Amino acid sequence: MAKRKSTKPDVEEPAPTPGAEYTVLARRYRPRQFAELIGQEPVAQALINALQSNRVAHAYIFTGARGVGKTSAARILAKALNCAKGPTPTPCDECEICQAITSGEDTDVLEIDGASNNGVDNIRELRANVQFRPSRSRYKIYIIDEVHMLSTAAFNALLKTLEEPPAHVKFIFATTEIHKVPITILSRCQRFDFGGISITRILDRLKEIVASEKMQADDEALETVARRAGGSMRDAQSLLDQLLAFSGQNLTVDTVHQLLGTAHEEHVTALAGAAIAKDTKKVLDLLNEIANQGQQIGELLDQLIEYWRDLMVVNCAGIEGQSVSVSSARRDLLKDQAKQPSLDKILAGMDILVTAKTRMGRSSHARAILEMGLVRICQLDDLVSITQIAQWLSREGAAQGSKPPSPARPSSAAASAPGPEKKKLADDSGPENTSHRIDLTEQSAADVLQQLISNSGFAVQAELRKITSAAISGPNALVFRVPRRYNAPSAMFLDPIRLSKVGETLNGIVGQPCKISIEWIDDAPREAGAASKSSAALAMGQQRQTRAGMMQLPFVKNAAEILGAQIMRVDEGFGAATVPAASTDEAQEEDDDV
Repeated sequence: MAKRKSTKPDVEEPAPTPGAEYTVLARRYRPRQFAELIGQEPVAQALINALQSNRVAHAYIFTGARGVGKTSAARILAKALNCAKGPTPTPCDECEICQAITSGEDTDVLEIDGASNNGVDNIRELRANVQFRPSRSRYKIYIIDEVHMLSTAAFNALLKTLEEPPAHVKFIFATTEIHKVPITILSRCQRFDFGGISITRILDRLKEIVASEKMQADDEALETVARRAGGSMRDAQSLLDQLLAFSGQNLTVDTVHQLLGTAHEEHVTALAGAAIAKDTKKVLDLLNEIANQGQQIGELLDQLIEYWRDLMVVNCAGIEGQSVSVSSARRDLLKDQAKQPSLDKILAGMDILVTAKTRMGRSSHARAILEMGLVRICQLDDLVSITQIAQWLSREGAAQGSKPPSPARPSSAAASAPGPEKKKLADDSGPENTSHRIDLTEQSAADVLQQLISNSGFAVQAELRKITSAAISGPNALVFRVPRRYNAPSAMFLDPIRLSKVGETLNGIVGQPCKISIEWIDDAPREAGAASKSSAALAMGQQRQTRAGMMQLPFVKNAAEILGAQIMRVDEGFGAATVPAASTDEAQEEDDDV
């Protein structure tokens, strides 16, 4: 029998000889032990502990971004369970079973692609095969990659088998979109989340691979590759493989930018510095130079977004201990540039670039969109922060509130004269700066009530007009007399919160704290001759009262002044809801008529 050729990856393995079958770096340097799962130490330790304590579950689901070690961890777990020297947390990688699992040829470890085997018939076939015991191993292990691609019917067909599988069967699922997996599946599995791998860990691994391949690479070039990978070790290794084939024995940062179509870091920092300095001409010149070198506009925009993110981070938290996209050689420049603009301008610039990225995906004029965005960033110095606008508005409001008060009017005209206050639209309005204040005396109680009505919102006015009279009940105390028919649970006079707001408005009118109390009175009897009044005279009196009351409303008065108009008619029901009563007796009569 021919001896099986070992496929064990070794960091010291020499580069393949010319003419030999080539295996890509991502496969040759794939993790084979739990200790080699870079960046996934919590997951590896949990699986090791489960193996050591004999608490291995019948189903696992691994989730995370692409290229972070999900399938590799599944293979390592399969080897740990079926190794000839196991179950063990450290499979030997020497026995025939371990080597077969590593190469994907073991008959008892079945790797299934969920994207191409997503039908219910495939799952029914799987259910039929799980009843058969493994041919030579301890367990029959099913590794289903991209399990979220299974159809709903396939998931439903798998439920019963997944809940109570045979003792010799283990399931290991892997997915990049865990939210698409039904909760009924998740509840039957132990879930492990694989996080992205840090740039530092990827960079260290790339250096080991370059040394093992007997090649040379600049640190800046490898750092660019590590950042480009976006936390995926497999993407970094695949990109490194492509770059080594392109550059030969020596990989430089120029080679990386040339192959990826990205701009050099010094071009990005210079472009950002010109935009921060509001040098529009320099910005356009640099952008033209970069474009003429064949750099891709979309890649340049991505680099600028990352750089503006770095500016935001450094401006807020400093550069120490922060993850930024620039190399170590340009951190000082980044630190200096982050101090120049305010945080508001940095955030506005980042928003402009992100918006440009969105627009670029829907347009064929990528360069024009980027130029427009950078020119807008150059004009950001003309922006005003929200805080400054709020301060200006507050100062403007204070200036308007400090205008000289209008001349005092006789108390008899207080009810008919429009006050200088703005119209309110809600009953929860607070006290106002009233220019005309009335001293609280027995003679002025009625005027205080009318002033209170004028200073209140429409809804509160409707409630206050139910008051028949106001009187002094003590030092700085006012009593409002209200007919008993308004003693309803929803009345404002029974609501302490709404009544306290009325008290705040009253305090502003009298200029000192004032206490309010409510006195419920019996309804006044209707006069005997009231029913026999002439309907024409009554209508004329009500119209006169309503018309005079309408002129008290600021918006009616303003409209009449602007248009040069007069009130010719008031529709029935409109004045009663919005206009103050002309006198206490007429208000009582109006209430009786309702």
